[in-house]
Amino acid sequence: MIYFVYRSLIRTFAHRNDALAARNAVGRAPHDGFGMSLKEKVLSTMKSRDTESDFELYVTRTPGYLWALLFRRMHVHPIAVTLLSTALGAAAGYFFWSESLGKNLIGMLLLVWANWYDCADGQLARMTGQKTLIGRILDGFAGDVWFFSIYLFITLRLTPQWDFWIWFFCAWAGFRCHARQCAIADYYRNVHLWFLPDVEGELNTSEAELREYRGLRWRSREWFHKLYLFFYISYTRGQEAQCPIFQRFFRRLTARYGKDVPMELRLRFREKSLPLMKYTNILTFDTRVGVLFLSLILGEPWLYPLFEATVLEALRFYMIRRHETFSQEFDAELAEPGARNLEPATSSLQPGARNLEPAASSLQPGARNVTP
Repeated sequence: MIYFVYRSLIRTFAHRNDALAARNAVGRAPHDGFGMSLKEKVLSTMKSRDTESDFELYVTRTPGYLWALLFRRMHVHPIAVTLLSTALGAAAGYFFWSESLGKNLIGMLLLVWANWYDCADGQLARMTGQKTLIGRILDGFAGDVWFFSIYLFITLRLTPQWDFWIWFFCAWAGFRCHARQCAIADYYRNVHLWFLPDVEGELNTSEAELREYRGLRWRSREWFHKLYLFFYISYTRGQEAQCPIFQRFFRRLTARYGKDVPMELRLRFREKSLPLMKYTNILTFDTRVGVLFLSLILGEPWLYPLFEATVLEALRFYMIRRHETFSQEFDAELAEPGARNLEPATSSLQPGARNLEPAASSLQPGARNVTP
């Protein structure tokens, strides 16, 4: 019920915001979004509606957008917002150490606040054009800091009751299960975006990253980028290792078409991939944090790592199996000697396919979009 009340408040604010904007429209620049509703403005900052649920749109993206507007007015750099997000999320974990529900609630509010800032930094970077490599690195690092803090303090809380065994269990649930779940969810979202026409996806390959790494020099201004790639290549390889059949299909696809993948193939892949996007959302933030909050309210925080190690891990296996199955079908289609030679994609998105960004050139495998 709270969710639907919140949606109603957002809609009310959107209409009020448009009315105020209409009174002050004189001299407003076109890129300020005059005439657009609040929802349309939020959607314009997203790459595609395909990868975002309604819950994510109203509860996370919209507050993040409003914070981004405030930070833009205050001339705050996106990196500063990322650092604030990191600090808030780390502080949240500390409040989960206590058995006091009041302190736990403070931690929950801090974690939600941190997530809003995590959305705001990327939206602010796109609004202002302040996209940097260090911003992208820190943005990815922030979530790791949050959950390391959460696992650390939950483990400390459970140690008197569970002894040292809880450290082994939480380490496995966090470093093994949680990390792999988030990695493959992020990867499948990027795969889906890469196949959407006129959407600028961020699908990196370890081979392209390795070539870029070898082309950079340590004794130059490129040393930081080289250091970043040194660690990021390992992360990308870990993602690729979870879906070997898709890797085979993707190599065959790009060898034949490069970036000019036929429109018909793009749309068929989207049709297969779209149902899995709800699972990628479950495996990222909202669902796992909902279970975390519930376990704290019940006074049984051990339920959270158990949920990640069982339910979410089973969902990860299921999602990978489905993705690998239709990847095998597409790969077999391309491998057939008499496979039809489709025309490269030249038109815009077909009816029924959703896209929220203006036309932009597709990225070749390994190309990088440096966004926080």
